[in-house]
Amino acid sequence: MQNQSVDVLIIGAGPSGAVSAAYLHKQGLQVKVVEKSKFPRFVIGESLLPRCMDHFEEVGLLDALKAKNFEVKAGARFMRGEKICNFDFSKKFTEGWDWTWQVPRADFDKTLTDTLESWGVDIAFEQEVVGVDFKGSDSITTLKDKDGSLSAVEAKFIIDSSGHGRVLPRLLDLDKPSDIGRHSSIFTHVKDTKRPEGREGTIITFDIVSLDTWLWVIPFSNGFTSIGFVGPSDYIDSFSGNKTEKLQEMMKLSDYYFDRFDGLEYEFEPVVIKNIAKSVKKLYGEGFALTGNSAEFLDPVFSSGVTFATESSLVASKLIAKQLSGDKVDWETEYSDYMKQGVEVFATYVKEWYTGNLQTIFFDSNDNPVIKAQICAVLAGYVWDRENPFVKNHHRLVKTVARIAEMEKEADKSIG
Repeated sequence: MQNQSVDVLIIGAGPSGAVSAAYLHKQGLQVKVVEKSKFPRFVIGESLLPRCMDHFEEVGLLDALKAKNFEVKAGARFMRGEKICNFDFSKKFTEGWDWTWQVPRADFDKTLTDTLESWGVDIAFEQEVVGVDFKGSDSITTLKDKDGSLSAVEAKFIIDSSGHGRVLPRLLDLDKPSDIGRHSSIFTHVKDTKRPEGREGTIITFDIVSLDTWLWVIPFSNGFTSIGFVGPSDYIDSFSGNKTEKLQEMMKLSDYYFDRFDGLEYEFEPVVIKNIAKSVKKLYGEGFALTGNSAEFLDPVFSSGVTFATESSLVASKLIAKQLSGDKVDWETEYSDYMKQGVEVFATYVKEWYTGNLQTIFFDSNDNPVIKAQICAVLAGYVWDRENPFVKNHHRLVKTVARIAEMEKEADKSIG
């Protein structure tokens, strides 16, 4: 069995792993990335947030991504029947990027790994992690290639960026139930031949068909569009037929989008992910850190997945570089507490979305520009800005504003 020694082993070559690899490579550390799949490959998480642009820029990956002309996402639209709520990222409370992208992840992730390989980063595709042994912070990871051959990598530190593969949580028994409700998703891509001209054809939209069930529509610059539903797991399961028939039947729930996508052939059999929210007992341990979806995944309604992936990977990589240079690192404060702060903010918004409180603010309240700008900053991914009242006081403020909106609504009815 072949052995290799590196400073840092990164499991997973998606955006989280790519940002870590880029940063650590630029710090002069010897990095190896192992990836179970062969790129390009399909993966979900196609809607980004402006916050992650800071990360790609800092590690030198932004220019390569810009050259691909992905669809610009300057905001997002939420619809519920005839009610519409638009968010414009240029009108947000926190300073930062005013736009990001909507991306077919197969192309996006391949661009990242191609760029890293052009820099000389070692990326081994079709390598599955089948075992990890720790001795203190040092580790030996056993890999199996597509032919079944085994090899081993010795590392001073491991970053698990394996996403939904959740390698270390499985191997080290770190999984725990999420306190986000049990939701599932079903989705595919279509060639969007009936796409309208102008902004209507390109804007990302969340079409709310009931309190806890919604359709995403994510147009790409290549003419394809991602469509998918999220809803309670038992509700998704209640639709009969194969996956294609299920999604076709569910599309009838959307009065706004049914005609646009009716009759279009699905590019692949719809994918179903059950009980999408995930959590872990801890985000780090001696010799390893969990980043991105391998640690926490909340819900796709606010597109937070890639942003948490890149935020966590960049923060972890900086701490690893510091630690390997001999400096002391407080992983609990500098990593776990920091990441949990952002996760807790977004978790509040996800939970309050499904209670209906956030939907009340979006659709039924007076369009207060100050409140909207503060919420917009959260939706743009700037969930660590405690100058924003909707970050600092997230636990109570959403409930309070929703209650005021309901009271105003009742008052308007009585006056009418």
